[in-house]
Amino acid sequence: MPAFSASAPGKVILFGEHAVVYGRPAIAVPVLQVRAKAIVSVDPRSFPGLVKFQAPDIGLETSLYDLPENHPLAAVILKAAVAMQLSHIPACTIKVTSTIPIAGGMGSGAAVSVAILRAFSASLGHPLNDEQVSQLAYEVELIHHGTPSGIDNTVITYAKPVYFIKGRTIETLRVKTPFSLVIADTGVQSPTSSVVSDVHSAWEADQAQFNLLFDRAGEIAATARQSIEAGSVDKLGPMMDENQALLRKMGVSSPELESLIEAARSSGAQGAKLSGAGRGGNIIALVAAEQAGRVARVLEDAGAVHTIVTEIPKT
Repeated sequence: MPAFSASAPGKVILFGEHAVVYGRPAIAVPVLQVRAKAIVSVDPRSFPGLVKFQAPDIGLETSLYDLPENHPLAAVILKAAVAMQLSHIPACTIKVTSTIPIAGGMGSGAAVSVAILRAFSASLGHPLNDEQVSQLAYEVELIHHGTPSGIDNTVITYAKPVYFIKGRTIETLRVKTPFSLVIADTGVQSPTSSVVSDVHSAWEADQAQFNLLFDRAGEIAATARQSIEAGSVDKLGPMMDENQALLRKMGVSSPELESLIEAARSSGAQGAKLSGAGRGGNIIALVAAEQAGRVARVLEDAGAVHTIVTEIPKT
């Protein structure tokens, strides 16, 4: 039997993380330089339900039977089976690899889910459409992120820049003028669920203050959309800096993030901020294309364990 493969990109949030969980807009873009890949090999000789998982990047080799139902790998297959109304799950081996940093704010979990959903459904001859893939990936996100916004599964499924408001129809973003980002990894893993939970607790303790922070973050995202669609990307840098100040007040920055943000700004970045849940993971810096390599080297010298230069192309 042939093997079926699919992949999905990483992502970064340009504006609006955390506020997006509370109904404010956010902007996210795919990062095509890093990807999760799933290869499904059907084994018709084995009995139904024998699904083997191989994830060599994290040293995992197990089976569906040996995983709890709420494990992300198990959940994605079980949810796909329900959605596809399968009477039984065909025996198969699913190999997952990924170059997306784990717990770094780049959507590694959602990308793995999307890749598996596409490869698994293709192996059965009934590929799920984008809307189904995004919804199922979101349901898996609910298990291990608690109260996800839905932005990760959306931008990763569609692999396009998106303007996202929770509960509303997806809006893809028209990019009039390309712009470059340097993504720098602190090397500090920061599980999204715990940071989101802490922000929620802080919001409950002082809703008035946090709603003001969320409102302003949403306003920045809305203004940034206008600038991107007008081709005024030079205006994005100061917005990133202001968004970072808001995230700092939300309590989700960290010394490692602040150090890289300062290094980026000092080396000529037009603006810089954390991206994702915070307290670790990655920063993003808006840079002129011709300066991207130099800024990346400066960030590595400043302690970044890995950098990625990416261009957000015209759409």
